[in-house]
Amino acid sequence: MATVGQIIFGSMIAIIFILAGIIILILATSLGGNTSSMAESRFKFPVGNLDGDVMLDCKFFAVDSGGKPVTTIMVTWEKEGLTGVVHKYASDVNQLQEQNPRYKDRTLMFPDQINNGNASLLLRNVQWDDEGSYTCSVSNSNGQGKVNVNLRVAAYSAPKFTMEATGQAATLKAVAQRWYPKPTVSWTDFNGANLTGETEFSNNSAGIFKVTSVLKTVKVDDSYDCIIENALVKSVSNALVTDSGVTEKNYFKMNSAALPLPHWLISFHFPLWTYWILS
Repeated sequence: MATVGQIIFGSMIAIIFILAGIIILILATSLGGNTSSMAESRFKFPVGNLDGDVMLDCKFFAVDSGGKPVTTIMVTWEKEGLTGVVHKYASDVNQLQEQNPRYKDRTLMFPDQINNGNASLLLRNVQWDDEGSYTCSVSNSNGQGKVNVNLRVAAYSAPKFTMEATGQAATLKAVAQRWYPKPTVSWTDFNGANLTGETEFSNNSAGIFKVTSVLKTVKVDDSYDCIIENALVKSVSNALVTDSGVTEKNYFKMNSAALPLPHWLISFHFPLWTYWILS
């Protein structure tokens, strides 16, 4: 006959397996994988820059199993929780009669590339409420398929550098006008060694942060990297200090990681797992 401890242990194991199943189900639902290999996206978690443009990537097979071009192509873009369509293309033309007013004059597909399998959508003037899960649905003479693309929205800009020289010493200042969510700032020298800068943040009425960071005692003809990053975007700017000023290069890297697990689920199963380990 099982002891009370064995019963509790068995119950905890069962609960853990049940919760694991729930986690997998939520991931499968929220991350939005392909429901058909006919439609796919290389970038399922793009980051749009506030007030800028962003491409929602969607591709499909443009030939059938016999190598012949597909016909009767229809592409529909929809947003989860929103009535109407974001964009629709059928019969070789845009079909925007059912387009949600929020997207009027802000969407663009590429008719000259659709026959080649490009069903991507350009979304202009990105706003905060554009964030969410989009579905690209494709049907043609070869079948149908769909893929989800999860758009995140941030505000980011490359910093501008200025140098102030006082005698033999020089100070390098980086100013980035718009960041959200609030980022962190770090500096490194040309060898990759960490340096200490003085950073200040100020935000406007919309909550967008202006970043000002100062690196003291820099040397002429040396280069320095200023890294500004948050959970969505990383900006790496290289500043070469010269007698005549600062030469700068910049690139952005988007965080392509999937959406995190819901906080309620993490807080729910973690204590149970801890209890089982410690028992």
